[in-house]
Amino acid sequence: MVGCRCPVCTSDNPRNHRARASVLIRRGGARILIDTTPEFRVQALRFGIDRVDAVLFTHTHADHIFGFDDLRAFTMLNGRPVPVYGTPDTLAQIRNIFSYVFRPVEQPGGSKPEVEVHEVNGRFDAAGLTFTPVPVLHGRLPVTGYRVGGLAYVTDVSHIPDESMELLRGLDVLVLGALRFRPHPTHMNIEQALAVVEELKPRRAYFTHISHEVEHEAANQLLPPHVRLAHDGLEVSVEEEG
Repeated sequence: MVGCRCPVCTSDNPRNHRARASVLIRRGGARILIDTTPEFRVQALRFGIDRVDAVLFTHTHADHIFGFDDLRAFTMLNGRPVPVYGTPDTLAQIRNIFSYVFRPVEQPGGSKPEVEVHEVNGRFDAAGLTFTPVPVLHGRLPVTGYRVGGLAYVTDVSHIPDESMELLRGLDVLVLGALRFRPHPTHMNIEQALAVVEELKPRRAYFTHISHEVEHEAANQLLPPHVRLAHDGLEVSVEEEG
């Protein structure tokens, strides 16, 4: 956290230094990104991401969309627009926040992302993979998690409705938001996230969207063996179904 001198923020352990939450799904030649964080460009350079075939958005809070403009590099690399997916409300807000992307170029010589917009109203295909949207709540804000095969990604969540819990059964890997140990009004804390893991029983679970109140190694020592904190650069292989 900017300006903070707490033990986590001043730690020598790189796993305590966290960018905003996002994930890149790779299968065969396909590369699907969930959310474009403010650090997206830096992460792409750091981890050698040179291709994005589609982007899925969970919601429009700044920490999940403010790297949207950096999709311009991938429209040039791909030689075509990048398909982007989200609920109708999410896409409407993206059109408003990044309105210049959706207007004709006013001055030659500039560049902007070229995107194809696809509304998510149910199960859909993106870059050859089939995704199931998982509606959850972030306080009172609707947020979309996503399931593909044996993987589910659910961040910025304080409550998972019963219908969505059913969509999350039989997982190999669950990536779940767990902000800190203390309660929070719009995010699950670690205790609540562990209760979800106990109910769903994925083979493995990784907690993400973690605050600076949580020291990586100390927290991992408190978690069950099949539950770990995620960290920047983590790579996980996933079975098709749990």
